[in-house]
Amino acid sequence: MQDNVYDTIIVGSGPAGLTAAIYNVRSALKTIVVAGNQPGGQLTLTTTVDNFPGFPEGVGGVKLMMDTQQQVRNLGVTIRNNSVTKITNNQKTISKQVPITNFPSSKLFEVELDNGEKLQARAVIVATGARAKWLQIPKERELVGKGVSGCATCDGMFFRDKTVVVVGGGETAVEDAEFLARMAKKVYIIHRRDELRTSASAQKRVFANPKIEMVWNSEVVEINCQLSVTSYELEKLQNIKIKNNKTGEEKIMEIEGLFVAIGRQPETEFVKDLVELRDEGYVVTGKNPEYPMMTTLEGVFAAGDCMDSIYRQAIVAAGAGARAALDAERWLKNGS
Repeated sequence: MQDNVYDTIIVGSGPAGLTAAIYNVRSALKTIVVAGNQPGGQLTLTTTVDNFPGFPEGVGGVKLMMDTQQQVRNLGVTIRNNSVTKITNNQKTISKQVPITNFPSSKLFEVELDNGEKLQARAVIVATGARAKWLQIPKERELVGKGVSGCATCDGMFFRDKTVVVVGGGETAVEDAEFLARMAKKVYIIHRRDELRTSASAQKRVFANPKIEMVWNSEVVEINCQLSVTSYELEKLQNIKIKNNKTGEEKIMEIEGLFVAIGRQPETEFVKDLVELRDEGYVVTGKNPEYPMMTTLEGVFAAGDCMDSIYRQAIVAAGAGARAALDAERWLKNGS
């Protein structure tokens, strides 16, 4: 096999992509991982992970992903710190009658990297995840892991008996607020409108919860923090300034946690002309019952948050990566 031709190219290096790589290389498939612009994925923004099996004291998100990357490398997989700009193939439907050893180059997928290099693969696993949408105000991203979070189910445990804010007014914001109310002392939902964009039953639960309080017609306009006296780095969230967009009134809220829940954006722009996407941009899988993790194009599989808009958990993404790898392996060995 040529140096730039692989059995599987895995796009993405979060829990889904790296788990897929482990399974594929252990199946003697020539495998490469293209890590993307954030090696390790969104989990590297989580300070401590204590809901991933095998770590009784918890583990830092960066350490978990760097250790997993090293495990993948130890098994012989190359990890490229590039991004994929485009995937193309010469034939939409790949015949299952072609023996794997005689796979024609005309039916290979071509994966173009951001440096202009082109790799070829007989199968591709898309595991690029989804990024949280942020408020785009100063200090927000610098304080991720220091009081600011884009994932309540990931970080909620660290705010037990604390006062927190959820920003948003849709399903995600409501679900996050209900989840946080189980452990936090007080949860405020700050929404720029005067009504929630969620089901009547969900609204009823939120309004009936004594720990949750709505702040209508308001937006966060400033995030303030404590500074380290030794390094002058941003140390932790201290308070926020909010502004009522009806009256113009501003006020300071003393809080310990800020959860941004205004939506997530799957990283799938580069495959929009290759496979079917849902309206929100998530990759469609499951239309082929023989290979549930296959997309609408034979030979392209998807796993993790780029195709899952519900769970948003590292362990779920890792499991999906294993499933996608096993489906890809069976598809290739069945003659693809």
